Amino acid sequence: MVGSVTAVPPSRPLPAPDDRTRHWYENALGWTTVPGEPVRLVTGLRFDVLDVPAEAGLAALRHLAPDSPVALKGDRMRLLTAVGSAEELPGLLDWLEWGALAPDLVALGAGGRTEAPLPPGPGPVGGPQILPDGCRPLQGAAVWLRPPVPGREVEASLPTLSAVGGGGGGRGAPDLARLVDTVATRCHRARLRRAGVQPLAFS
Repeated sequence: MVGSVTAVPPSRPLPAPDDRTRHWYENALGWTTVPGEPVRLVTGLRFDVLDVPAEAGLAALRHLAPDSPVALKGDRMRLLTAVGSAEELPGLLDWLEWGALAPDLVALGAGGRTEAPLPPGPGPVGGPQILPDGCRPLQGAAVWLRPPVPGREVEASLPTLSAVGGGGGGRGAPDLARLVDTVATRCHRARLRRAGVQPLAFS
């Protein structure tokens, strides 16, 4: 008697990490991505990005709302800010008398592109990033320090120049001026250290 053979359907290939990353940003968050690899996000539509030294960015986290997204890549931190912030940054730095520090702070706004960090997997919001199965961060790849949360409107949590009573203490958006001033102060101190100059206590 000849035994019967059960056909095993071919397994579907798992989607590539870039495909899953793009799907998460476009469908879970409603953010616009750019065709091609690696996945990049369009700035100036839902948010702008303030790219700063990581040390300075860490000092400024207290001025952000708890659910304000923050990404990290190497020694640089990417703080999501309200649309229009990139255009305001040069004038804001001059107003705060930090114009000379402009090279240390890079703002991406309308028409800009930024690398999309891998989306976090299941886990507590704001906790250590857990990557989806099959995804491994590349050396030097951007990761979420505070990931965006699907279903929440990110705009309400982003620093803006028009914030009143911001800084995370009130219900309004965080104050962009306080955020930039804190970052610029830390950048100034870092420059003085590199130059071998002792920063003044009030600088």
